[in-house]
Formats: sequence, C-alpha cells, structure tokens
Amino acid sequence: MKEEVIPVVRNKLVIDAWSEGRDARNHRGTLVSAGGSLYSYQLKIAQRTPSGTCVVADYTAGGEYRSQTTSCHVGRARIHADMMMHPRVWETSPLSYDPTYEQLPL
Repeated sequence: MKEEVIPVVRNKLVIDAWSEGRDARNHRGTLVSAGGSLYSYQLKIAQRTPSGTCVVADYTAGGEYRSQTTSCHVGRARIHADMMMHPRVWETSPLSYDPTYEQLPL
C-alpha cells in the first residue's frame, strides 16, 4: 500500500490549505498542515476543529515569542483565525495536544 505524501507548496498556500482542512507543507518541511493541525518547526501553532473553527496560538511578541519565522507563520495564520489563544492557555487546551507530528509522511 502506497503512503500518501503531503503536497509541497509555498507558505501562503500551506496556511490556506490548513484553513480549508487540507494537508500541505512548504519545501523545507518547516511549515506543515496535517490533519487539521498547523506546525511551525514542529511546534503546533494552530488547530482547525471538525466544525471548521480555526484556533491559533499567539507565538508572537504580543503572546510568547519563539522565533521570527514562527512569528511570521502565526501572523499569516491569524488572518484565518476565528480565535487567538495566548500560548499559556493554548498549552493547557486539548487543541494543542497532538502526538502525530513525527508520523507524518514528509
């Protein structure tokens, strides 16, 4: 059985795919949308719920800064966000839990 590979696209299209519930990744695998989750450098930064609600963790200078690139990824995802969460709230939320990143076919 052939394993599906996540499509490789530009960063903007990864974010668009995530907001629409589709899988995608950038060419370096540093921004990944998979199974409704959005990752920046293996850090889960957002979740699209089964009902289509997009929730983003505010890993920017206004929330809890991680890196310039992650901050940019969050900024792009924020456009589609129905809700932003401070990272301290995000990290205690069930939305932040996802043990599957290492199993993704990148």
